[in-house]
Amino acid sequence: MGLMSYIHSWVDTLLTWGKIIQNREVGWLTVDRKTGKYMREQQPIWKKIKLLFLFNPLLEWIDRTKLLRYWWHEKAERAGKYESSPTSKKQIKAFVDFYGIDMSQFEPSDINEYPTFQDFFIRKHKPGFRPIASPDDKTIATCVADSRLVVYDSLPQARSIWIKGHHFTLENLVGAEEPLKKWADAAVASFRLSPQDYHRYHSPVTGHVKWYKSIHGDYYAVDPLCIRSDIDVLTSNARCVVAIQSEELGEVLFVAIGAKEVGTVKIHEHFQKPGTQVQKGDEIGMFEFGGSSIIVAFEKNRIKFDHDLVYHSNRSVEVNVEMGMTLGKATMPGGKSEPVGHYG
Repeated sequence: MGLMSYIHSWVDTLLTWGKIIQNREVGWLTVDRKTGKYMREQQPIWKKIKLLFLFNPLLEWIDRTKLLRYWWHEKAERAGKYESSPTSKKQIKAFVDFYGIDMSQFEPSDINEYPTFQDFFIRKHKPGFRPIASPDDKTIATCVADSRLVVYDSLPQARSIWIKGHHFTLENLVGAEEPLKKWADAAVASFRLSPQDYHRYHSPVTGHVKWYKSIHGDYYAVDPLCIRSDIDVLTSNARCVVAIQSEELGEVLFVAIGAKEVGTVKIHEHFQKPGTQVQKGDEIGMFEFGGSSIIVAFEKNRIKFDHDLVYHSNRSVEVNVEMGMTLGKATMPGGKSEPVGHYG
């Protein structure tokens, strides 16, 4: 009886993995915040194999070479030009079918109305499909994008569990020459967007722009395999930084980070100007074609992340969230504000 149970167990395991591979569910383990269901992200198998090859301790040196970085950059530029051409439109249907995208949530809903794949990629939600949680309560921070999310109460905790790059610091992330004392032990939320996601991003808080910065860089992939490798992915990629001063949640760093095949990281022009007012849920920018990532950092002890997000993050499980869902609540509402236009 014991032998038969063992055989049945192995057969069930093999059938389960066969179904996972058939459905291309080979990505990182995630949990759907709405349903509580665990799942693996859909991902082309060739991409998974490539990431396993490049981002492992024995072969990571290959991905650090200037030649490969140059090749990725040239490939991203070529891909960007193609995705903006009318001939790219023919990809849309297969893409929607592969990822099971519900086009009824978007405007326009008819894929034939998108002149290029790029126009489809930066599609907009219909009004009302992504409501902002507690829109009038400025003490509630919200999720900035449809994405997979992990949160950590301190930067050391984020580095020990999730972000493994050798030289990851907030100073390196935002290109600061001096220590960012205000965020010495910052709370961090890391949002990872996949190609199938809605690729516009929104402010997590209400306040005003304090400063803005654009940083040139590489285009490493931002899959968890890459983030958790020794390669400094997040501090090497091209990125834009907006600091938002919130009376309720302090000074908030919003860092939009490009990735492999992302041609452009955009912050809308008016949100690049210090003093500009920002409402929670305002669209502040977008990514063009590819996966990408957003880091939001809060000053120490200024936010209490939602319990479910903390629970799963501590177990290295990403949470599937939608833009506008709750992220956390201010712990020191009404803190002192500072002048605009300089680092904290």
